[in-house]
Amino acid sequence: MLDIVTVNWNSGLQINRCVRSVIAFSSKNGLQITVVDNGSIDGSIDAIKPDPRLSIIRTGENLGFGKACNLGSKLGGNDFLLFLNPDAALFPDTLEKSLAFMQDPANAQVGICGVQLQDESGHVARSCSRFPSAWRFFAHSMGVVHFFPRLGHFMAAWPHDQTREVDHVIGAFFLVRRTLFEQLGGFDERFFVYLEDVDFSYRAHQAGWKSVYLADVQAFHAGGGTSNQVKARRLFYSLRSRLLYAFKHFSLLGAWVILLSTLLLEPLTRSAYALLRGSWPALKETWSGNYKRI
Repeated sequence: MLDIVTVNWNSGLQINRCVRSVIAFSSKNGLQITVVDNGSIDGSIDAIKPDPRLSIIRTGENLGFGKACNLGSKLGGNDFLLFLNPDAALFPDTLEKSLAFMQDPANAQVGICGVQLQDESGHVARSCSRFPSAWRFFAHSMGVVHFFPRLGHFMAAWPHDQTREVDHVIGAFFLVRRTLFEQLGGFDERFFVYLEDVDFSYRAHQAGWKSVYLADVQAFHAGGGTSNQVKARRLFYSLRSRLLYAFKHFSLLGAWVILLSTLLLEPLTRSAYALLRGSWPALKETWSGNYKRI
């Protein structure tokens, strides 16, 4: 019925907690869980307790999130795929309720499903977004979303307190029909990390499928994940994925506007915002992330 794929990269104790929650709360769902380890060096993959339903793929290197997900998806053959971050964990009825929703004939056109994500304090994450546009990316580049969040693509103003159709649900808990995943050829592996899930949601939307956020189903998500360990590199890949998305989905003019604003204007707006907060580490990360690897 369900294949779960989790990509691990130096996630410490989080990956074991994630896997144990899946095993503990999935006895009725006939699932297979696959952990794809992207060359971790922290011993996290060795700390996972073995289980008959668990398979581990050791890539020996960091393939990127999308490519690792695609690799893990090929190990199973169930009707549904759940891509679950290593810093996430299930609650007792997470799978039962979300699968029941997807199996309801009334929801046959729903291709992707997400759930309400909570942190250790019970705070509800703002996990849904609108599809990016050239204007929304430009608003992020100029930093105006810090003061006017509604101008960006993140749905930060919405309290995520009701079930509704949305453009995109975060990839931390990304439940998708296998038929759809295979129809679209999985994640676009050119996105090393970030926006591969948004790109997939957009392509699913173009193919006539819906994405739905379930407010009455919960799961745990710490947020930030292992990318917090390498913030400058995280910024680099975030900006790189933005440019990939822009040149893939926007007009040539819109893509070039995003390229120029990202490379020339954003470092200045990020620097100003870092100085405003008195954050020297953020200032350093801004210039390292924008230019060190480009």
